[in-house]
Amino acid sequence: MNGARTVRTGLLLAALTAALVLTFRHDGYHDDPVGLFWRYTACWLLFAAAVWSLRTVPVRHTAVLVLLGGVAVAATGLTAAPSTSTDSFRYAWDGRVQAAGISPYDHTPRDPALARLRDPWLFPSGAACSGVDLTRIPAPAGQVRCTRINRPAVHTIYPPVAEGYFLLVHALSPDGSRHKPLQVGGAVLALGTTVALLLVLRGRGDVRWAAYWAWCPVVPVEAVDNAHVDVLGALLVVVALGLVPRHRVRGGALLGAAVATKLLPAVVVPGALSGVRRVRDAAAVLLPAAAVTALVYLPYVLWSRDSVLGYLGGYLTEEGYDDTSSATDRFALLRLVLPDDRVLPALAVVSVAVVGWVVWRGDPDRPWSGALVVTGTVFLLLTPGYSWYALLLVALVALDGRWEWLGVASAGAAVYVLASVVDDGYALGATAYGVAGGAVLVGWGVRRRGGRGATVRTAVS
Repeated sequence: MNGARTVRTGLLLAALTAALVLTFRHDGYHDDPVGLFWRYTACWLLFAAAVWSLRTVPVRHTAVLVLLGGVAVAATGLTAAPSTSTDSFRYAWDGRVQAAGISPYDHTPRDPALARLRDPWLFPSGAACSGVDLTRIPAPAGQVRCTRINRPAVHTIYPPVAEGYFLLVHALSPDGSRHKPLQVGGAVLALGTTVALLLVLRGRGDVRWAAYWAWCPVVPVEAVDNAHVDVLGALLVVVALGLVPRHRVRGGALLGAAVATKLLPAVVVPGALSGVRRVRDAAAVLLPAAAVTALVYLPYVLWSRDSVLGYLGGYLTEEGYDDTSSATDRFALLRLVLPDDRVLPALAVVSVAVVGWVVWRGDPDRPWSGALVVTGTVFLLLTPGYSWYALLLVALVALDGRWEWLGVASAGAAVYVLASVVDDGYALGATAYGVAGGAVLVGWGVRRRGGRGATVRTAVS
C-alpha cells in the first residue's frame, strides 16, 4: 500500500512535469494569454494534487521524493527561452558591462558609450527587429537597430548582490551561450533552496512542506525559465531565517545580503524579530543586516558616478506605488472599501499593526511564521502585478506549512498573464487577490478551529 502511494505521487509529478514542458513550449504570453492562463491553471491543479498525495507517502521516502521531484520540475524551465519576461536580458547586459570594467549604474543600455559591448543577440538590427519584445534604439540614418533589454533608456535597478551574481554568471558563461547560463543559475539556486528547506524542516517542521517550493509552478516559470534573480533572495532568506533562532548575527548578516539582492526581502525582517524583548537581541539581527547591506553597496558607490539606486524611484512611480487613484491597478483590495485619499493611511496603519503584532507576539523559534504573515499581508495590500515577486512568498510557505498563502502567488500569476486581455486591470487585481485573501481567511479559520479541537481532545484524554 505504501509503495502504491509513492508511485501515485510520482505519477502526478510526472504529469506536472509534462504539463510544464507543454506550457513552456506553448509560448502564448503574447499570442494566446488566455490559453496560457488555462495551462498555468492545469499545472497548479496537478501541483496541488501531487502535494496532497505526498501526505500519504511514508516519511522515509519523502525527502528523496521532494528533491527528485524538484529536480524534474526545475528542469522543465530549461526547455525554452524566457517566455514571459525579458528581465534576464538586462542581467546578461549588466554582467557584460561589469566585466568590461564599467559600473552598471553609470550608463543606460542605449548609451552610445557602450556600443562596443553590443552583440547581435541583445542588440539585433535590420529585419531581426520585428519581435514584440524588441525596443528600438537610436541608429545612424537608414539603419534599424533595437534591443531585447526592456526599458533601455533607464539605468539598472538591481542592488549590488544581484549585480555580483550577474557578473559571476557572465564570467562562467561560454561565449555565445546567450540566456541559458542564467537559466541554469536559476535552476541551481532553486534546487539549493529546496535543499536548504529540507535541512531547516528536518528539525523544525515537516519535510513534506518543502514540496510547496520544490514543485510549485512559480519556481520553474520565474526562477528558471525567466531566470529572475528573486530566487537568490529567496535562498538567502530561507538560510537566514533558519539561522536566526540560534545564530542571530549570522542570520541577520544573510538577511542584509538578501535585501541587497532585491530589496523586497526587507519585509521578512519583522519576522526575524519575532518575540524579541531585549534591545540587544534585536540589535544582533538588525546591525549585521545593516552592516552587510552597507558594505556590499560601498564598492559600487565608490566605483559609480551615478546613483546606485538607478531607476528605483522611476520604477515605483511607473508601477503606481505612489498613486492611489484610478490610474493604477495597485492597492486594489484597499480601494474596494476605501476612497482613494484614505488608501495610503490605511496601508500604513495595517502594515504597522501587523508588524507590531508579529514582533510582539511572534514565535522566536519560528521566525518564518511571522515573516510569512507580514509578506503575505504586504502582497494583499499592494496587489503587485508581477508574478516573480511571489518566489519569496512561496519559500516562506514552504518553511511554515500554511499552504493557503499559495493562493496569493497564483493571484499574481493570473494578474500578470491576463493583464493584456482584461481591460479593467483594477477589477482583475481585486478579483484575483480577493479570492486569494478569502482563501487565507478560510485557512486561518480552519486552523484556529482545529487548534481548539486539538486542545479539547488533549484535555479530555
